[in-house]
Amino acid sequence: MKFPCRLDKFLSHLAELPRTKVKAGIKKRYVTVNGEVITRFDYSVNQNDNVIWQGKPLQYLGKRYFMLNKPVGYICANSDEMHPTVFDLLDEPNLKDFHVAGRLDIDTTGLVLLTNDGDWSHQITSPKKQKYKTYLVETQEPITEEALQLLRDGVQLHNEKQLTLPAIAEQLASYSLRLSICEGKYHQVKRMLAAVGNKVVELHREKIADIALDTNLASGEYRELTEQEVNIINAK
Repeated sequence: MKFPCRLDKFLSHLAELPRTKVKAGIKKRYVTVNGEVITRFDYSVNQNDNVIWQGKPLQYLGKRYFMLNKPVGYICANSDEMHPTVFDLLDEPNLKDFHVAGRLDIDTTGLVLLTNDGDWSHQITSPKKQKYKTYLVETQEPITEEALQLLRDGVQLHNEKQLTLPAIAEQLASYSLRLSICEGKYHQVKRMLAAVGNKVVELHREKIADIALDTNLASGEYRELTEQEVNIINAK
């Protein structure tokens, strides 16, 4: 939302009401701005104005950023008829303006970033920005040194013309590795392991760029990002 903003647009957005209902309410003198009753639809509202709609204060909170420890069984979408979404775990206003910056599959756990800042999330999702996403991977078969080197060099995914960009692959145990990639292809980690003859049995994202999942967050919990964490993504 850009400011100054028309009063009817501001109210429709913040109160989540159709513009026709908002205009009817303005005519009925339901709204005050900084203590003054306003009856003009095109009255200009600024971000710090004190706007009251039917006795309820409405405030535009600006750009906001959250991290969530995603559990299994939730999908990274704003709404879904079949499954709960990550937004069901957030108790925040105006979530219709938010989106996920880097989705996870329904059976993948760990760090999810949610924001209403499209430019910021583009810094995460664009492969050109080289923002690595780091995963803990549990596999069905033992991990070989040959497989690790293939992942580091780039592998050919099914139905893809080009190799994946080089990954950072570190073996942690016979059946587990830490894998960092800067792309976001569909089911990419699972497909990369399939391309080297293995299968992912558990997948957990622990980091995006240098934003690490807060170890104090239990599964399903979330918190707002710090200013320092937000600036990590904006850094060149």
